[in-house]
Amino acid sequence: MPRMSYIVLARKYRPLNFEQLVGQEHVVQALGNALTQGRLHHAYLFTGTRGVGKTTVSRLLAKSLNCTGPDGQGGITAHPCGACNACRDIDTGRFVDYVELDAASNRGVEEISTLLDQSVYKPVVGRFKVYMIDEVHMLSTTAFNAMLKTLEEPPEYLKFVLATTDPQKVPPTVLSRCLQFNLRPMAPQTVHSHLTNVLKDEDIPAESGALRLLSRAARGSMRDALSLTDQAIAFGAGSLTEAGVRQMLGAVDRGHAVRIVEALAANDGAGLIAVADGLRGLGLSAAGTLEELAELLQQMAVAQAVPGSLDATDPDMAAATRLADALPPDETQLMYSMALHGRAELGLAPDEYSGLVMVLLRMLAFRPRGSGDVAMTPRRTASQPAPAEGVAARGPSGSRESAAPEASPGANASAAREPVVRATPARQTAQPAGIPTLAAAPVATSSDEPPPPWEDEAATSPGPTPVDRPSSDPDHLLLPSPSTPRTSTIVVRTESGERWAQVVENLVQQGSISALTRELAMQSECIGIMSEGDTSVWRLRAEREMLRAQSHRDKLQAALSQLLNQPVRLDVEGGVAEDSPALRAAAERERRQLEAEQIIHNDSLVQALMAQYKTARIVPGSIKPIDSQTSDFRRSTP
Repeated sequence: MPRMSYIVLARKYRPLNFEQLVGQEHVVQALGNALTQGRLHHAYLFTGTRGVGKTTVSRLLAKSLNCTGPDGQGGITAHPCGACNACRDIDTGRFVDYVELDAASNRGVEEISTLLDQSVYKPVVGRFKVYMIDEVHMLSTTAFNAMLKTLEEPPEYLKFVLATTDPQKVPPTVLSRCLQFNLRPMAPQTVHSHLTNVLKDEDIPAESGALRLLSRAARGSMRDALSLTDQAIAFGAGSLTEAGVRQMLGAVDRGHAVRIVEALAANDGAGLIAVADGLRGLGLSAAGTLEELAELLQQMAVAQAVPGSLDATDPDMAAATRLADALPPDETQLMYSMALHGRAELGLAPDEYSGLVMVLLRMLAFRPRGSGDVAMTPRRTASQPAPAEGVAARGPSGSRESAAPEASPGANASAAREPVVRATPARQTAQPAGIPTLAAAPVATSSDEPPPPWEDEAATSPGPTPVDRPSSDPDHLLLPSPSTPRTSTIVVRTESGERWAQVVENLVQQGSISALTRELAMQSECIGIMSEGDTSVWRLRAEREMLRAQSHRDKLQAALSQLLNQPVRLDVEGGVAEDSPALRAAAERERRQLEAEQIIHNDSLVQALMAQYKTARIVPGSIKPIDSQTSDFRRSTP
């Protein structure tokens, strides 16, 4: 006996009433109330991505408007019976008064005019005529204009239902004549639940992991989920296993993404390359790898921001919860952004696996210095004390350095709030001469009073250091917060450096050098001045190779020769400058900034205000030295 033709799941399980429609409760509620109360609009616009139910809702609305009930005596209802002639004919596509028009292939004014010409005739068998125009945004401008008048004032027996995946292309004149409903993409949990019910009705065994993969692969479309399920049933010969569905979809196992994050947390470049080589050997997609990695990082970020919010029943969430303690939140966010942008760059790479390797190495290269040694340390809560000793971290050379905390009575809760202790920047700087060191002072605050909001902002502020209020000791200075130690510029002052600084200041004031030539002069250190006959030889040291270009050297040499009125030869070598005009200017700016802060700290009015208001703080970055006495030379310094 020949077997009956197979009906695909997407058509077999199309909802026959509003109760069976899943994931669109807001639309069901609005249309149900309108049908029950008889407040019917003449035009509806349903928007949303593919497979979310736009055509289904249109058919259900047509059934509700034309249902006559099993006994033939029913009226407009939010619960169509599904048994009367109107309901059955609409379900099978044979209802003469329900017209579906595909605007993708009937987009001209002639097709719309033909449809509107038929609107003057009353319904043949139904209560209402319903014109459903799918992908309405593809109609031509003249077609839209032709239907405006009828769409605004149709006959009382005519209802328009428009559907589109791109409402931005629908003219505002059409939008203003319709009630608009946005059908949302389905959540993976909603798709998973529906697939479970469908496969239960079909008596097909399925693993929960396989359904999770299908739910995520559907990307919010129920029709895509059912179509993929059909494909998976055929691939698995009547059963759905997680391994089979993963192989069918070409999906990357979560374990690969977990190993990538673990290698990043350990600063293990060899481990990253090994994971990428393993993915290549398995023939897995590089784009799929970055997609799975981005999903894992997103779940880690959620676990870091709101602990305990992940679904504990999902096996994939256990790894995300564990790895949330392996990386600081800022690095998790940075890697998530790199994974997203890396997917877009795969098409530009020589091949997708070289692109994947570069994205992973970029994540490794842009990690903050010193983070590799403390990355696996669990995040410390506010109730746990800060470590009493320094935490070892990697310095610029890769060796382990000690970032020992300063012995200060002001070591307070800001250290306990830091999730990870990092090494200080590579350049350690000294306090300029003539400026007294700001000592730390204890701050008396009420235990039951929350700290002011600017305290947390100060911990991450890149600007000038936040300042606590004075202690009860009037001779105690206001202090910078120990959570952000001040750094100063080291200048090893020499006699040659002093003379070079004066020469460069004269060159800048005369305007004889500009652009990169001036930058070479500012960033260079004079390490010697000699005479060779009538020629004065100036030996300079500059760190940046671009500045040491011959063209910049020649321009600076010519300007210097004109200033000194004698032949000059410049010898520029590579190396770190320790007494350049730029360093002197930076040190001077820091000195004047400290002087300005010291003046504010010692001001009697400021101290009185800080003593009167116990939660008062000097706003970080609000103290600026007056620049009126600064020379043109220093103002021109970048």
